[in-house]
Amino acid sequence: METAFTRLVGVRHPIVQTGMGWVAGPRLVSATADAGGLGVLASATMTPDQLRSAVREVKARTDAPFGVNLRADAADAGDRVRIIVDEGVRVASFALAPSAELIAGLKEAGVVVIPSVGARRHAEKVAAWGADAVIVQGGEGGGHTGEVATTVLLPQVVDAVDIPVVAAGGFFDGRGLAAALAYGAAGVAMGTRFLLTSDSPVPEAVKARYLVATVRDVTVTRAVDGLPHRMLRTPLVDGLEDAGRGRALLRAARHAAGFRRLSGLTWRQMVRDGLALRHGKDLAWSQVLLAANTPMLLRSAMVEGRPEAGVMAAGQVAGVIDDLPSCADLVERIMKEAQDVLTALDRLART
Repeated sequence: METAFTRLVGVRHPIVQTGMGWVAGPRLVSATADAGGLGVLASATMTPDQLRSAVREVKARTDAPFGVNLRADAADAGDRVRIIVDEGVRVASFALAPSAELIAGLKEAGVVVIPSVGARRHAEKVAAWGADAVIVQGGEGGGHTGEVATTVLLPQVVDAVDIPVVAAGGFFDGRGLAAALAYGAAGVAMGTRFLLTSDSPVPEAVKARYLVATVRDVTVTRAVDGLPHRMLRTPLVDGLEDAGRGRALLRAARHAAGFRRLSGLTWRQMVRDGLALRHGKDLAWSQVLLAANTPMLLRSAMVEGRPEAGVMAAGQVAGVIDDLPSCADLVERIMKEAQDVLTALDRLART
């Protein structure tokens, strides 16, 4: 299926696997790429050296295009940009809008720039700055999310910009892809659906927790870092919501120390990253620390297999997913379902 997005990045199918921390490593990214979608490495939970090694591992596993997700506000963002340019990565995606200068530099190096946004005005801004495409995530999406549903946000953005729009938030099957195309999108991006595949490195016990979750088990909380964060309800989430400021600060400091050792960041860099999220928001210092080391909370569940002690980011679709296909089987199934739906609609239009 050829769309403006597939032509832009050189993939066979208009499907993106998003850059999920601790989840979107070389194994999942290469499996997605081989299946014909765009796999995206999550770099925020890697040191620069680990990122370079991960990029080279993906390139050793597949010849298909793939991307790297970056935090534009990270203290070492420049180092990470140089790595993806040096290593010939096809796509750079961003969870937060990159600056006009950063977009220009990447485009000059031949890298396709695709920021993720949660509001029409942000899409208009990055499009004006030269972004090649944009991923638009509605409130159904996992992780940090907004309040506007995809079905309301997506058509606003499609009408507002002239670059390819990829829809995210609430997608898991071919019907969703067909619906997104009907809205004018050029593809869909999915996180939770790819997390729940046999190619995902997430421990099986954690995947099992996702599979038994209902839609009601997926919640949005501000207790982790002061921002709306969609995840499965766990004992840690309950504890953070019930904790006073003193307990929350001690817990945050303990997690921050652990993440500092893993990431190689200095305390100064961690505080700077936390303050970047605090800008313009009324966050307690415990939330600033948690904002800087949320990856550590994700690691407890996604790597160590301890969901009771960590954060399990999840889109609302977690409540309707009940299997663990390979990436190849998943993409093939989605494309067949989408083609069947589009064919049926075409027949309906002709009657």
